[in-house]
Amino acid sequence: MSRTFRLAAAAVAVATLGASATAGVATAQHNAQRGSDQREIRNVIYLLGDGMGRTHVTAARERYYGADGKLVMETMPHVGQNRTYSIEPNSGQPGEPDFVPNYVTDSASAATAWTTGQKTYNAALAVDGKGKSHATVMELAKKAGYRTGNVSTAEITDATPAGQMSHVLMRGCQGPEYSAKACQNTEVTGTELPTTDLRVTPVADQIARNNTADVIMGGGLSRFDAADEKALKDNGYTVLGSPAAQRVATEADMNRVKTSRRGPQKKVFALYNKGNLTIEKSKRENPTAPGAKEPTVAEMTRKSIELLDSKKGKKGFYLQVEGALIDKRSHANDAAQTLEETKAFDEAVRVALDFAKRDKHTLVIVTADHECAGFNIIEKGTYTNAEAATPPANVDSGNPANNSVPSRAKGSALDPKRSSGIINGAGKDDAANFGPATFRTPDDAAGVADGTPEASLWLSYLSGNHTGADVPVYGYGPGSSKVSGSIENTDLFGIVGQALGVVR
Repeated sequence: MSRTFRLAAAAVAVATLGASATAGVATAQHNAQRGSDQREIRNVIYLLGDGMGRTHVTAARERYYGADGKLVMETMPHVGQNRTYSIEPNSGQPGEPDFVPNYVTDSASAATAWTTGQKTYNAALAVDGKGKSHATVMELAKKAGYRTGNVSTAEITDATPAGQMSHVLMRGCQGPEYSAKACQNTEVTGTELPTTDLRVTPVADQIARNNTADVIMGGGLSRFDAADEKALKDNGYTVLGSPAAQRVATEADMNRVKTSRRGPQKKVFALYNKGNLTIEKSKRENPTAPGAKEPTVAEMTRKSIELLDSKKGKKGFYLQVEGALIDKRSHANDAAQTLEETKAFDEAVRVALDFAKRDKHTLVIVTADHECAGFNIIEKGTYTNAEAATPPANVDSGNPANNSVPSRAKGSALDPKRSSGIINGAGKDDAANFGPATFRTPDDAAGVADGTPEASLWLSYLSGNHTGADVPVYGYGPGSSKVSGSIENTDLFGIVGQALGVVR
C-alpha cells in the first residue's frame, strides 16, 4: 500500500477520534477526591509490570529482601486486586445480552480495558469487542492540556504502550509495512476495511503523527522509518537517534536533553533498541555490549518526570511506565531474568514514589495487565508435576468417599528422563529438563549459591502462556484508596480519568 495514502488516512482519522469516549470529558472541578487524602491531584503516574502476578511480587521480594522485607511497591498504603478477563470478538460489554467472556486476556485487550474503560477481544487496541474506537485516557488528558508520557522496555508499538496512542483491530499491525493479514479482522468488521480507516493503519504511523504523548521512550526503532522521523520533527519532537538511519538512542543522548522552565517544554522521542530493550541481567554481565548503553526503566522514568513536570499553572502530567520484560522472560520460563526484571521495574516505582512524596499532588498506581506462566514458589527439595513419571496419588485412605476417578493409588515419582536436576544448577545444560530454579535469599547462610539444593527459594512455571489469575494493584497519593479491594481492570480507566478530571 502507498505510504502517502496511508499517512493521510491516519491524520484524518485521529483528528475525529476524541468524541468517542464513553465517559466523555468532565466539566466539573475534580479537586475534591474521595478517599483518605483530599489533596488536589495534578499528576498521575501509572506503572504496569507486564505479566506480573502476585507470585512474581512475592518471589522478587524474597529473592532480594528476604522473608520480612518489602518491594517498594509493597510499601504503598492501598492494595487491591484487579480482574483481568477479556471478551470474545463481537461480544458486548459485561451486563449486556451478547456479553461473552474470555477468561485469559492478552496485553492488548488488557491495555484497552484501562485506557478506554472497554472490555475487548485479545489482540485489539483501543477498540471494543465490535471494533468501535474509543478515546484513550492519554488522548483525553492531552486534549485537556496535560503533558503526557509513555515509557516501555518493549517496542513502543507493542500492546501496552500502543494501547494509549493508537487504535487498531489487530495488535500485530505495528509497522513499518502495511499487511492485510496483520491489520485486518474480518471476523469483527465483516469485510476488509478501506486503507483510509485508522483501525488498519500501523501503530508506528499513528504514534509518529497524533501527538498523543509528549515524551516517548522505549524500544522498537525498526518499526519507524524516514517518513516517521520527518513527521515527528514536524510535530516538534526532539528525536534522539534516527529512525531514518536506524541509529538507536543511548542513555548519554537522553541525559543531554535538558528541560526548560522558561520556554516551551520539550517533546522527546527516544528509542534505545531496534527491538525490545536489553534485559538487565545481560547488561550487567556484558557491560561493553551495545545493549549496556541503554537506560534502565527507572532512569527513563526519572527523565520523563523531569521533562513532563511543569510548575506553570495547575495542569500537570500523565505518565505511563511499563516494565515489559517481566512478561517476556516469564513466557521463556527464565526465572533468573524474570526476578531481575521485576526488581528493575520496582526501582522505577521507587522513582515515581519519591517524586510523589515530594510533590504531594501526584497519584501513583502500580499494577499488571495479567499474570504470565503460572509462576509458583514450591517447597524446598520438591519437584513439579512436569518432572513426575506419573501424577500425584489421589486416594484418601481416611475417607474413601473422597477418592477421585480414575483412582491413582501411587504416583508422583520423579522421572529422571524429565529432570536432570535444578535448571539453573546441575541440570542447566539439559534442554529437556523440567526441574525448578533455585535462588539464594538474604535469609540463607553464607556460601549458599543460586542453583543449589541448599538455596531456599524454589521456583517453577505452570506454562509458557498467560493465566487468568487476578493481579495486584497498589496505590499512593490523593485518591489512591479507590484501588483498594477487588476491582475490574476497566475501573482503572475511571480512577485515572476522574483523577485527571477528564472523564465523568
